[in-house]
Amino acid sequence: MKKRRIATGMIAVSLMAGLLAGCGGNGGNGGNEGAASPAGSQQPSASGSQAAGKPITITFFDQNRGDPFDDPVAQEIMKRTGIKVQIQQPTGNPQEKLSLMLASGDMPDVILMTRSGDIINKYIAAGAIIPLNDLIDQYGPDVKEQYGDILARTRHTDGKNYYLSNWYGMDPTPVFGMNIRKDLLKELAPDKAEGGQPFTTDEFEQLLKDFKAKYPTIDGKPAVPMTFTAENTGALFGTFKGMWGMKTYYEDGGSLKFDVKDPKYLEMLLYMNKLYREGLIESDWPVNKNQTWEQKLSNGIVFATPGAYWDVGNANNALKKAGGIERQLYSYKVVAPGVDPAKTTFGPRNPLGWDGIAISKNNEHPVETMKFINFLASEEGQYLLMWGLEGQSWDLKDGKHTPREDVLKQLKDDWAGTTKKMGISKWTWFVKNGNGSDGTPLGIGAFNRGEIDEMAIKNLSDSVWDTSPYDNLGPEGGTPESLSYQKVQDIMKQSLTKIVIAGSEADAKKFYDDMLAQMKTAGDEKLEAIITDNYKKRLESWK
Repeated sequence: MKKRRIATGMIAVSLMAGLLAGCGGNGGNGGNEGAASPAGSQQPSASGSQAAGKPITITFFDQNRGDPFDDPVAQEIMKRTGIKVQIQQPTGNPQEKLSLMLASGDMPDVILMTRSGDIINKYIAAGAIIPLNDLIDQYGPDVKEQYGDILARTRHTDGKNYYLSNWYGMDPTPVFGMNIRKDLLKELAPDKAEGGQPFTTDEFEQLLKDFKAKYPTIDGKPAVPMTFTAENTGALFGTFKGMWGMKTYYEDGGSLKFDVKDPKYLEMLLYMNKLYREGLIESDWPVNKNQTWEQKLSNGIVFATPGAYWDVGNANNALKKAGGIERQLYSYKVVAPGVDPAKTTFGPRNPLGWDGIAISKNNEHPVETMKFINFLASEEGQYLLMWGLEGQSWDLKDGKHTPREDVLKQLKDDWAGTTKKMGISKWTWFVKNGNGSDGTPLGIGAFNRGEIDEMAIKNLSDSVWDTSPYDNLGPEGGTPESLSYQKVQDIMKQSLTKIVIAGSEADAKKFYDDMLAQMKTAGDEKLEAIITDNYKKRLESWK
């Protein structure tokens, strides 16, 4: 599964769709037998409900997609389940639409909304979506098998499940790394260019110095050893934190504290400041917009930039067009002193999923809807959603799902157009990361990994870690504490840049101490007590 969503809080959400691949399970009431049968011969599954009676129509709001449910995969889903699906177009801002539906009570039968904000909790508090526990117990055997302990970990505070996630389960693909021009790296450190061996921070510093000495200019323009974008500091500091193996919070004596209080964080900042003072980091980076940063990368004047490997996708397209695949920026691992390379934390991933899919109180057919959900969540349903129809986009060979080469080529040449036309990986409902029971990826997109993806996996796949114990532990919104929390966040954001660009190490340390003092005045210790309490409650609720 690919990609995005992490660290501008844990990173940019906008590129996600085309970068993911995953699903999962065990074929619903026909199991693998059903998945192995030719699609055209499938009878409505027992997971469906009304094949023998009057067809049921369910209305479905998907904040990510508003296309009609009429592509080949959609038609096959309705055929196998006996349920007709009518998609409600999320016109305008989906979040505004969700708020309007909640306020008016005019809700569809099924609602897909983000898990990361407050909206899903507002729906729960208003009684707008129903508990699913009894329905899952009675009509969701495949849901239980596929989701496993994810059900316990996504329970509300009242112990009930109000939604099922998509993109759940641990995604093994990495996130952050140091993106470096491979052609230039082959000149400066040929033994490291093909990956598999991390750089130490000292080696990386020397590499930047060697680049600066050899390439004062490129194509007549001043060359840049390393630069950042000021609009994605989450990716910037997420990458450097990964070198030191730091996570969301600093765990100290059983308590969680803001990450900047970790002694390793100061060590990291001083390293960054040293690189800056040595002229190895572009001086203009604090004012770089994403567009400016991307343009500099595309022009081929930048040697290295930290961040997610998909963040440099547009620049890599330009670099590849200008000079071939080795001119691109590839993702490499850099490791701080005393850190086990296998314990670096470049890959923050949350296995609890991205969106929540819920049944609204207006749904007149909750039992039939759960049977429909159970089919989609099953392995049979997952391969249908993410691979398409057997005999058209894939075949079963030697007991394994095998994609057709012509379909893979179509997906590689035009992912958006092909998924829209064929329905493959278009409806990402209840999808799971990982492999199916035959060992093949549950997302067909895994077969279309390019050279950039493969290098990132080679160098950084062992750095993926589970963020779910630490996500969203802050104070409840609308409280005085939430205002203090935002103030502390603002202090850190404003101070970190100042520390990195300080004129001396002494100034950097002073600015760091000033930051901690301001955070204390803003009430950070009280906030840390709340965060720690929420953390302990969460772990207890998962037992």
